[in-house]
Amino acid sequence: MSRKWNLWSYIDVRDGAQAVIRALAYDKSGFDNFVIANADTVMSRPSTELMAEFFPEVEFRSTVEGTESLINIEKARRVLGWAPQHSWRDGNSG
Repeated sequence: MSRKWNLWSYIDVRDGAQAVIRALAYDKSGFDNFVIANADTVMSRPSTELMAEFFPEVEFRSTVEGTESLINIEKARRVLGWAPQHSWRDGNSG
């Protein structure tokens, strides 16, 4: 199945742009890494089902509901105050 390489994640261009703006405004010297992705996947199947089918050897330690992303974006939420606003499911993605 295609897209399993990135755990079926995606980013709406508007949300990606907002993440860049917030990162540029982040007032801390040095270097930091942030994962930027939407809060959901591009799939209709539940994320736990996808993990069980395509990565059965991987121990799954997180609680994920429905089609919630398998990519952890919590650091960007916490440090940058960023959160994705646009989902393809809402019919308002670019």
